[in-house]
Amino acid sequence: MSNVTLQYSTNNSISDPNDRPVVVIGQLGHLTSLPFDKVKTKFGTRVDEETFKVAVSSLQPSPTDHISIWFNNATIACLPLKASRHNTPSRAHAIPKLVKAYLTNVGNECIVIACERKSVFASGCAVARAFPLYSRKTGANKLRKRTVTVEFILVGEDSDQSLTEDEMNCLEQAAKGIRLTGRIVDTPCNEMHTDAFIEEIKIVGSDLGIEPIIVRGEELDRRGFGGIYGVGKAADHPPAMVVLQHKSPSATQTVSWVGKGIVYDTGGLSIKGKTAMPGMKRDCGGAAAILGAFAAAVKLGFKENLNAVFCLAENAVGPLATRPDDVHILYSGRSVEINNTDAEGRLVLGDGVAYAVKDLKSDIVLDMATLTGAQGISTGKYHSAVLCNTEQWEDAAVKAGKNSGDLVFPLVYCPELHFSEFGSAVADMKNSVADRGNAQSSCAGLFIGAHIGFDYPGSWIHLDIASPCYTGERATGYGVALLLSLFGRASESKLLQSVSPLGSSAENQHVENASKKIRLV
Repeated sequence: MSNVTLQYSTNNSISDPNDRPVVVIGQLGHLTSLPFDKVKTKFGTRVDEETFKVAVSSLQPSPTDHISIWFNNATIACLPLKASRHNTPSRAHAIPKLVKAYLTNVGNECIVIACERKSVFASGCAVARAFPLYSRKTGANKLRKRTVTVEFILVGEDSDQSLTEDEMNCLEQAAKGIRLTGRIVDTPCNEMHTDAFIEEIKIVGSDLGIEPIIVRGEELDRRGFGGIYGVGKAADHPPAMVVLQHKSPSATQTVSWVGKGIVYDTGGLSIKGKTAMPGMKRDCGGAAAILGAFAAAVKLGFKENLNAVFCLAENAVGPLATRPDDVHILYSGRSVEINNTDAEGRLVLGDGVAYAVKDLKSDIVLDMATLTGAQGISTGKYHSAVLCNTEQWEDAAVKAGKNSGDLVFPLVYCPELHFSEFGSAVADMKNSVADRGNAQSSCAGLFIGAHIGFDYPGSWIHLDIASPCYTGERATGYGVALLLSLFGRASESKLLQSVSPLGSSAENQHVENASKKIRLV
């Protein structure tokens, strides 16, 4: 799919499935109510109204279904009927599967999505996940370039309206961020080492007119970043902390996104087994998602100060590797006794969030990480786990997950009961819990939060995306759509405002009287 250019269009273009195959996707109710006049332009003379209606009436999704109405060049695909209260109403998780299954992958093609306006963002982002960019298959670079056009037909109360060019631009920027994230996560460490990741950040920074701040190698040690340095010092490519800063003249507050960028995780001296190690190229999923989201957010106009902090390291084995029993001093000033070198993500993020508060003076700190295998046990393969020091942001993350298709579910936040798991006789804390059966994902997140302090007056949001960042052997680009939706109120994009936790209604546009900060959630 690396040969595919993805474009989103407001036009109801005219085409013949013989020349440009088409897949029409929607929920059964939406497809049933869809006037043939709105979709007939995609079929030329190949499909008439009766054939279309008979085809739709024969669909029996369980959970999905499809029917070809002109060979394999014109297909109607039906989304699942049910979406429970913890699912997204858009059924976005099914869209990439349908796109992959029923496009012909030959020449230019068209995808038509019939949905309500509120599902446009999630549906459009879901399409992007079907077109990964990374491939080293022989001949992949010789494939003919082709364009896949995505169009929408609005149904329900907005059926007489059309989408705008600004909304399509929003979807294109989000899709670029999702595909960039997926490419970085899919790329193996012999190519996507820390130096290569820094180059990716520089490319995004150059495109946005931002010069990155780079703290690398021994300088990390000298400046007190004991977490990032300790994790990455054994690798050939040195660890680094890289910062992109967007400054808005109208800003009322500072937001920092902090990403875990472990480009490969062997487990260190607490080494992983031969079946647990494959796939650990994905341990940079949090940093990759933040890079993709930052690029899209700034291009679409972000009205607050926004920082992206990338904590990059390879957790390698070698003579310089951190040993269990070593004690590191993190940027927060707190000491950590290492009892598990495979609990490394929290160490680099501890430095990152402390820097976000101490140096960047952040009012809101969000960290995103492929942090724990236990996340998949806690919240599953589709929902990331959110841990938050305020109920308001916790609820907002769940709502943004439903609006974006990047689903989220809360973890228990109770440091007074759980943080004792990190007790140490010789340091302020250990880096791994005493009891792995006691809210393991919550505890891992609390370790990060401890380095800004549980009395931090701002808002801290931790997102563990270990399982939803990939499906099968491919990255999903998870996190980009979620961040754009969660902070949509700070965007100039009307589409992002509409899918923010507050929505775009006028009564939600006031500022908080005491602080004069724009209300985001």
